[in-house]
Amino acid sequence: MNTRFRFVLLLAALVFPTPGALWAITDLELLRKADSLVSYYDTDFSAEYTIVQDKPGQARSTTVAGVFRRDSRATYVIIVLQPEISRGQGYLKQDATLWFYDPESHRFNTTSSSERFQNTNARNSDFTRSTLAEDYRITAGEDAVLGRFKCRLLTLEAVSAGLTYPRMKLWISEDGLVRKTEDYSLSGQLMRTSAIPDYHRFNNNRFVPKQILFEEALLGAMINGKFVNERTLITINKPSFEKVADSTYSKTFLELVNR
Repeated sequence: MNTRFRFVLLLAALVFPTPGALWAITDLELLRKADSLVSYYDTDFSAEYTIVQDKPGQARSTTVAGVFRRDSRATYVIIVLQPEISRGQGYLKQDATLWFYDPESHRFNTTSSSERFQNTNARNSDFTRSTLAEDYRITAGEDAVLGRFKCRLLTLEAVSAGLTYPRMKLWISEDGLVRKTEDYSLSGQLMRTSAIPDYHRFNNNRFVPKQILFEEALLGAMINGKFVNERTLITINKPSFEKVADSTYSKTFLELVNR
């Protein structure tokens, strides 16, 4: 099944309100739960991400990257493994600064969390811990159905400038997991839709998305008289919660990997 067909299947279901509350907790508590299930403050996290980019009218491209996160320090490292032309490129988030390392020039340059990752529809901010309850205020909430999921649909507004998207809509299923998001500009223009159909589940109530699908609302091309959106599919393989050496989260590590 190709990426485009998977996306259509996941997002084609109509979303409609259903009467009655699904949970005996507040919307804010639910949002905090959604953050906690995919953030790992008591351990490191690492995995291999396969990122498939579909741009209409162009050849499909694939990027493979190693991702290392230490959520207790809000830091992460990403190393590009494929394609060969980008191999060794790296990202290092330290506090509020995100560094990009170019192995050809041997230089570090600052970049933004809102920038596209390796020219895909994923943003750099998609690779860090989830802090929705800190970054956004809830302006509305209603019960909804998304395909096979009974959800709570939350409308969010950013509490500070600098976030990738100032407005969001978020579908959270009964188990507290995010299943769909719609990302909006400040003016209310839909920018991007994402879907997370399934998760890996681990002990200690930890969850890792198996796949994340992104569709850009404004980026794409006319194909046979029809506008086709850009789409990206991320598949997360080999997730691990083993401790990673402290030295991994450093500029030195990115430099040594390329020697």
